[in-house]
Amino acid sequence: MIITMKAKRIVGMMLIAIAGSLIGVAVYSGLTKPKTIIVQKDTATPVQYAGYPASGYVAPDFRLAAQKSIHAVVHVKTVTNYKQYAYDNIQDWFFGNPRTFYREVPGYGSGVIISSDGYIVTNNHVIDNSNSIEVTLNDGRVVKAEIIGRDPDTDVAVIKIKGDEFPFLPFGNSADMQVGDWVLAVGNPFNLQSTVTAGIISAKGRNPGLIGSNLQNPYAQQNTDTPRSFIESLIQTDAAVNPGNSGGALVNLQGELIGINTGIASQTGSYIGYSFAIPSTIAKKVVDDILKFGEVQRVVLGIQGGTVSQELVEKKNLKVSQGAYVSDLTEDGGSYAAGIKAGDVIVAVDGKKITSFAELQEIITPHSPGDKVDITVNRDGNEKTFTVTLKTQSGSTKTVGSAEFWAYLGADLEKLSEKDLKKYNISYGVRVVKLHDGKLKSTGVPEGFIITDINKTIPVEDVQDVRSAIERHTGNRPVLLEGLMPNGRYAYFAFEK
Repeated sequence: MIITMKAKRIVGMMLIAIAGSLIGVAVYSGLTKPKTIIVQKDTATPVQYAGYPASGYVAPDFRLAAQKSIHAVVHVKTVTNYKQYAYDNIQDWFFGNPRTFYREVPGYGSGVIISSDGYIVTNNHVIDNSNSIEVTLNDGRVVKAEIIGRDPDTDVAVIKIKGDEFPFLPFGNSADMQVGDWVLAVGNPFNLQSTVTAGIISAKGRNPGLIGSNLQNPYAQQNTDTPRSFIESLIQTDAAVNPGNSGGALVNLQGELIGINTGIASQTGSYIGYSFAIPSTIAKKVVDDILKFGEVQRVVLGIQGGTVSQELVEKKNLKVSQGAYVSDLTEDGGSYAAGIKAGDVIVAVDGKKITSFAELQEIITPHSPGDKVDITVNRDGNEKTFTVTLKTQSGSTKTVGSAEFWAYLGADLEKLSEKDLKKYNISYGVRVVKLHDGKLKSTGVPEGFIITDINKTIPVEDVQDVRSAIERHTGNRPVLLEGLMPNGRYAYFAFEK
């Protein structure tokens, strides 16, 4: 083939044009190429599921926590004998002479084994007023339990079963848990043994008014700024909790006990999206004190107040919108001695921010008498920090056990057995087993006397009820003991506290 010079020039010009175009495209691409973004991938091994592409998302694994928890959570069954009255004829009704009879009412709940030798933590409202308690273990064994101690102010109680080498859950630190963390609720809702539900922590420091008398009406409206004796700073979670879950475990993904499920706020009585648990920081303090001292060594700051609200900010011309407002102080309290004044807003404890009165309670409750805490307040827009020595409600920094009280009362007491209850036709009571020098002996109470009620309004279900009723008695009236003599006749004894 003969190629003319003209054709060569045309081909050469075409090759030059093509090369130029390629160079131009390369230069343009280099100028317009976006910056490379390096994404830091999670170093954990992703959990992949069949049918789903690899995404780098690490799914939470609940199996370890569930397996550890279900063996340590037990079913608690109680029986309560309620006293009732009936009139056999109109004459008895007219003269006020009713016939007394008792009706057995069963109750159900959950509990968590916290030691290998059978100590169990549950809710006070689960075992309150019960005449007998049975515990069903996860392996199906049914054993009797006894009450070791209880604290109505936090709704925590400790019971015990005989034996050893029980599976148990260790306490975790609820203060380390954050909103959004995964948790499991383990219990026995509707008598369905060993039920596990999952959710996240929805909020902390809630005080919905569940603890105390409102457990019978959990959706009653509460004024959260009104001081109450109940300690309520609860963990809110969306893990499903229903009747029967009370006293069960709220655990983290490591299988540590970070809360005791205590109730729900519902107008139906069943779960509607959120539930509440007592933080482990509070529950562990109560349990430790009951086992060590026989009672809770409760400390107080010596203040009254409530959570700062917008209404309070405007009314008191406060300079902060969050915190615990101090409306009054007790003269013998640690806060007054440290220099805190009415009108101050507590904004931090030991450097930890405080946004509500409930949060303040949660931080203070685990402490013991004599502990010192740094309280930061906002006073007229300026922050000041005071070191407060925590005291008991009686104004003492001394930790005391039950020995001092029983020495004062001068008596050894025991809860009546089921056999004795039937013998005397009563549903509750404690017997004076032995007398020493003290109040009861000087009052004339004999050995063998059965105390059934104190001040006509407080039923004596167990030995601790005697102490609680007498210690809380105030006023000028004497303490009135009602009960049965050893021969079965009713008698009353009264003494000045």
